[in-house]
Amino acid sequence: MIGHHAALAEGLARRVEKLRPSTQRSEQGEALASLVAFVAEEILPHARAEEETIYKTAAAKEGLGELIRGMLGEHRSLEGLAERLAGAGEAEEALAAAEELNSFFSSHVAKENGQILSALADDPAADLAGLLGQMHARLEAASYKEASHKEDAFGKPGVPDAEAELLRLILEGARRLVALGEVDRACRLVARAWVALRQDRADLAARATAALHGLVRGRDASPRLSVSTELSAEPPGTTEQVLDVRELAPGLRHELIFESFGALGVGGAFILVNDHDPKPLYYQLEAEHSGAFSWEVLEAGPTTWRVRIANTKEDQPADEARGPNGEPLVDLRRLSHHLRHGVIFNTFEQLGEGDAFVLVNDHDPLPLRYQFEVQYPGRYSWDYLVAGPEIWSVRIGRLGARAKGGEV
Repeated sequence: MIGHHAALAEGLARRVEKLRPSTQRSEQGEALASLVAFVAEEILPHARAEEETIYKTAAAKEGLGELIRGMLGEHRSLEGLAERLAGAGEAEEALAAAEELNSFFSSHVAKENGQILSALADDPAADLAGLLGQMHARLEAASYKEASHKEDAFGKPGVPDAEAELLRLILEGARRLVALGEVDRACRLVARAWVALRQDRADLAARATAALHGLVRGRDASPRLSVSTELSAEPPGTTEQVLDVRELAPGLRHELIFESFGALGVGGAFILVNDHDPKPLYYQLEAEHSGAFSWEVLEAGPTTWRVRIANTKEDQPADEARGPNGEPLVDLRRLSHHLRHGVIFNTFEQLGEGDAFVLVNDHDPLPLRYQFEVQYPGRYSWDYLVAGPEIWSVRIGRLGARAKGGEV
């Protein structure tokens, strides 16, 4: 296991080195693609396999639970760094992201070697050989052979990775479109490939994301967007949710944006705030929600971008967009569980005094109320509109500063 960690760390460091300024500029693009692919195909699958085997066993040992929780958090950070690398812009940005990921991974595996593996090695009840076999089985089940001439463990020809080959052909076609000046068409093509891959082939989706970010930096990549050159902030008095992703790990940004869009009712909108041009997101939304969204650029750099994104889907029932009194409606049933509380609290923070939103859930959100009581004592109202058994609906309002703590 320690040897595998060393091999991963060496492979990562070697690929990062090829991004340095001494490398020929023409080779840096290939070096970045190779690095992104290595992280997506080797490091991230290894981390997931560890969670299902080594981490699960270690977490059951007395005194290791807190350590494992911290290491799981580091895996999520590692995924965020990988997404940042995949979306890096200029060469300097890519190198900075790569160096941070390299340093983080080196520190992470040192903890695994020195704390987790050593603790399991000292435990006579722990079957390290069995755990290693389980890890390899999971990695083999999740991996795909990239060329038919490669051999499997029995010396037989490997199975060609048809999806990887198709993506390679799509990216080659996209580059040819760019050479013909058709940058917009190239971006749309790659975004459609990303939609098809993102659920089942995270490794290939990461390649598509990296390629898309590279394409939108191409000359004349200018889809027909609605741009307001005078508006540099949210419209006065707006009640729309502001989704500021600048402080989020890059790996969480796109997921939260897509989940937030999915939670919008017809006519609903939110204002996205980002620290770089989110044009790749435009192509991805278009590929997955063609004709069902609008995109209005409110501010276009150089340090802050604001975009109003609205749900324009016509066949969605209008009553899903608003509560009984016209309040914004947040349907948590459409969101991944780990994103729900973030969306709720962000929505509440955007309310003006006296305003409210309606929360819809598939179970009683009583634990959330206790969190509100701690975070916003005396500053919120909580009224059940529907109380089960299958659907719970709660109107949550923002009270004035003088409201008493017991009046909720």
